[in-house]
Amino acid sequence: MKATAKELRIHSKELLDAVSRGDEVIITYRGKPCAKLVSYREQERPLITEEEIPAFGMWADRDDVESVDGYLRNLRKNRFA
Repeated sequence: MKATAKELRIHSKELLDAVSRGDEVIITYRGKPCAKLVSYREQERPLITEEEIPAFGMWADRDDVESVDGYLRNLRKNRFA
């Protein structure tokens, strides 16, 4: 289902009712799609695994750094002084 930004303003209850029935509503602005209304209950955020993030664990082999958080705070502390 498609609706314009103006229709969203004027008919928001009807559009939310359509979403609650399971429809997806594409909101257009000046004829171009800019947002999608979907049911909140149906949206599940997929879990991100370590394999999907290349930088995950890059500090694991550093013996000279006890705490990554402390190390970064120490680096940044002079920036705002």
